[in-house]
Amino acid sequence: MALSLYDASIPGYALMLKNLAAILEKAEAHATAGGGDPAAYLDARLAPDMAPLTRQVQLASDAAKGGAARLAGIAPPSMPDTETTWAEVKDRIARTIAFVESIKPEQVNGDDNRIVELVTPSRTLSFTARDFLLQFSLPNFHFHVVTAYGLLRQQGVPLGKMDYLAGGQTQAA
Repeated sequence: MALSLYDASIPGYALMLKNLAAILEKAEAHATAGGGDPAAYLDARLAPDMAPLTRQVQLASDAAKGGAARLAGIAPPSMPDTETTWAEVKDRIARTIAFVESIKPEQVNGDDNRIVELVTPSRTLSFTARDFLLQFSLPNFHFHVVTAYGLLRQQGVPLGKMDYLAGGQTQAA
C-alpha cells in the first residue's frame, strides 16, 4: 500500500501540534514553579532578528492549518495573530488541532499532481500537491515547531527529544 498524501500530512500535523501543546504546558509550569514570569517566555527569541515564541506558535499553527486546507482544496480558518497570553496561545493550538483533525482522507487523496498555489506578498509559488507537502509545507511546519522547542530549552525548560517527538507521552512498545 502506498503512502497517501493524507497519511503523510494530517496525522503528523495533529501529532506535532499536540506535542507542541504539551511542551507549552511544561514551559508554563516550569516558569511558574521557578518563580519566574511565564509571560517572559512568550517574548523569548533565539536571535534578535528571529520571531519570538508567540509568533513561532502562530506560524506553526498557520503552517498546519494552511497546509491541511490547501491539500484539501478549502480555505483555512482565519486566526488573526493577536495572542499575547499563555491561555490564548494554547487556545490557538487547540483550535488548529480541531481544524486539522476535521480534514478527511477523501478531501486530500486522489490526485497527488494537482496544482497547489501559495500566494506570498512577493510572488505566487506553484507546486504539485505532493511537492507542496514534502518540499514546503512539512519543512516549514517543523521549522516553527522545533524553533519553539529550542526557544523553551534556551529558557531552561527541562525538555528532551521525546517531548518533541511524543509530547512527553510514553509510547507503547
